[in-house]
Amino acid sequence: MQEPSKLDASRIALLVDCFYAKIRVDPLLGPVFNAAVHDWEEHKRTLTSFWCSVALQANSYRGNPMAVHRMQPGIRAEHFERWLSLWKTTTRELLDESDAKLMLEHADRIGRSLRLGMGLPERLETRGLAIQVIGKA
Repeated sequence: MQEPSKLDASRIALLVDCFYAKIRVDPLLGPVFNAAVHDWEEHKRTLTSFWCSVALQANSYRGNPMAVHRMQPGIRAEHFERWLSLWKTTTRELLDESDAKLMLEHADRIGRSLRLGMGLPERLETRGLAIQVIGKA
């Protein structure tokens, strides 16, 4: 029998705090986030509210993640890949297996949606089909 979820707002706040501590010093993501985030405490409160709304149906987040990400210049598919990798590591460090899996599923789905909305490939290894058109020079 599976244990009941221990996921609550305080655990999500801890997850967000630990995760963004890693983001800030990451060689790929740090420069992007540090240039965009001017108040880290406010950013973490906003993201805690976002993740509580996603995972706990708290309905506490009021924002538009797509618009926020579209405003950031230079975001590439590899940024999403690295973000998801750090998220996966951090959730596994802090949450039990079922809660970590749930948070990773949410992050993967949201990341796919953001990448598509920004016109980025779903995965780094995604390439065009390179189909030759016959009869065209």
